[in-house]
Amino acid sequence: MDATYNLNGGLKPTLKRFADLDGPDYFPTPRWATHALVDNEKFEGDIWECACGDGAMSRVLELTGNPVYSSDLYARPYGDAGKDFLTTRRRAANIVTNPPYNSAEGFVKAGLEKADRKLALLLRLAFLEGGNRNRTIFNIAPPSRVWVFSERITFYPAGATVAGSGTTAYAWFVWDKQSVGRTELRWFDPGYKGKFS
Repeated sequence: MDATYNLNGGLKPTLKRFADLDGPDYFPTPRWATHALVDNEKFEGDIWECACGDGAMSRVLELTGNPVYSSDLYARPYGDAGKDFLTTRRRAANIVTNPPYNSAEGFVKAGLEKADRKLALLLRLAFLEGGNRNRTIFNIAPPSRVWVFSERITFYPAGATVAGSGTTAYAWFVWDKQSVGRTELRWFDPGYKGKFS
C-alpha cells in the first residue's frame, strides 16, 4: 500500500490508466507540452526532472540552457535510476515533472519542500477539485499559476502507436516562490501541438 496516494494516508479509488495495471505509471510526455511550459515560464538556476522516464521532458528542458538533472524511481531509458523523489534529500532551484498519477499529491508536498524557486507539475485540470486537496494543498500553498492547454494532450504508453486525441484536460501547475498572491489562471496559445509534434 502506497501512503502517497493521499496526504492523510488514505487510499484513493483504484481508477488507473490501463498501462498501470501491471506496473508503475509510465506515460512519456509529448515534447510539445514541455515546450509550452518553457515558452511561458522562465526558470533561473538548475532544473530537476525527477520522474524522467525516457527523457522526453528532460531533452526539452535542456534547450533552456539551464543545468538539468534527470532521475526516476525505476530503471528507464534515461537519467539516474532508483531515486525516490518522495524520500530523497536532494534539492534544486526548480523542479519540473509529470508525476505519476497516483502520487501527484505526494509530489506536490515533496516538491514544495525541495524546490527553492519553482515547482511545475503537469497534472489533470481536475486536480483543482476535491475537498481533501483544498484542505491539504490549496488552502496552505496554492499554485501561483495554472496554465491550461488549449489543445488536448494524449498520453501513450511507451512504444504505442500515436493516433487520435485525448479526452482529459491537463494543465501545468506552477508554484513560484518569488510570487505571492492569488492563483492566476492562464491559457496556452494553440499551436504547440502542431509546431513541436
